[in-house]
Amino acid sequence: MLKEVVGLTSYRADQVGEQVREEIMSIIRRDLKDPRIGFVSITAVRMSPDLRQARVRVSVLGSPDEKKASIQGLVSAKGRIRHELGRRLQNLKFSPELRFELDSSIEYSVHIAELLKEVLPQDEDDQQEQTQ
Repeated sequence: MLKEVVGLTSYRADQVGEQVREEIMSIIRRDLKDPRIGFVSITAVRMSPDLRQARVRVSVLGSPDEKKASIQGLVSAKGRIRHELGRRLQNLKFSPELRFELDSSIEYSVHIAELLKEVLPQDEDDQQEQTQ
């Protein structure tokens, strides 16, 4: 019985997390005018089981200084984002407390792809084009 309750809770948390992710991206694109916030993408939102807290994983394109500035801009706009979420998500009793975290997984995957290009042999078609 406990497994069923935990399964339902995590399913609900995942569904709400996806909804929160979409709304935060919409808020960032349309409502926030902070120049510190650059090219930002929300990669994931993890909700607590009681849906009162959300860990927002953010991927930022740019230099380390630009990443830091974007996270600072999001943290300073946390209240406004939370207010908008409360207004938009009528199915939640409470607007979740937001915690922004930098997600470097996309950069890491690009780095690995570049390393693989260096290490793996090229296709025969590529080799023929280079010899011509």
